[in-house]
Amino acid sequence: MAGTYASLQKLLKKCREFSLLGKISLLIILLIFLAAVWAPYISLHSHKISSGPALLPPGKGHPLGTDDLGIDLWAQLCHGARISLIVGFGTAFLAALGGGLVGIIAGYAGGWVDKVIMRLIDIMIVLPDFPLMIVLAAFLGPSVLNIIIVLALFSWVFPARIVRAQILMLKEHSFIKAAETYGAGAWYLLWKHFLPAVFPLMAVNMIRQTGRAIVSEAGLSFLGLGDPTSKSWGLIINHATSFRGIYFTEFWKWWLLYPWLALTLIVLSLAFISRELERIVNPRL
Repeated sequence: MAGTYASLQKLLKKCREFSLLGKISLLIILLIFLAAVWAPYISLHSHKISSGPALLPPGKGHPLGTDDLGIDLWAQLCHGARISLIVGFGTAFLAALGGGLVGIIAGYAGGWVDKVIMRLIDIMIVLPDFPLMIVLAAFLGPSVLNIIIVLALFSWVFPARIVRAQILMLKEHSFIKAAETYGAGAWYLLWKHFLPAVFPLMAVNMIRQTGRAIVSEAGLSFLGLGDPTSKSWGLIINHATSFRGIYFTEFWKWWLLYPWLALTLIVLSLAFISRELERIVNPRL
């Protein structure tokens, strides 16, 4: 565990080597995170109850305007950021944890265990994931926890492949062979050597998976399969596009545009951060 913590500290220190674009992306993610945490304090109105005239354009009292029920859009975006971050990081953590353990088992055990796991991964890769996500989300019911579970079920494959490839190379090193000679068990090797070695790669993959999960959650919410009480960004877009004549009026300029911009901003920022981390972890890039 100490080795994994040391790897995390080393990775955080190397964040200073980010390019200007990477640092701006980090700042944007930090601001979105702070907006989500302090949502009740930085939004003047409720995100569930009407606080003004319907379809009010941005102005004093309502900086981003209101929707068709008179609910403040700034408050909805701040509280919706919570859902996006919870779903994104929750899915990424479960996928990285599950996929990482599966990859370690496949790479270290080898033999028929590795073959069975790799065939399962091959099947998961060729399956059309989003249609199956829609079916599972509809079957399990609309809730944030169910969405995280559904997304994690289709996100563990790539972390598993990455970790497996690293373990196949790592287990041939002389220090692993020496540890096995002196009686080191699989559990000791896992915590002392394997996890610290693959953690940087898993961290990069977690950031990438976070962006994908946020987009997938928005897609499911847009289709009406998200939690109707969550007020996520995808659900806001779903309500906006369901409004009759949204594209023939000026309402889209705030009701539809701002949540779309928020989604685009967070996904692009996570993509740039992932690219910077990958450049640091793998200098050959």
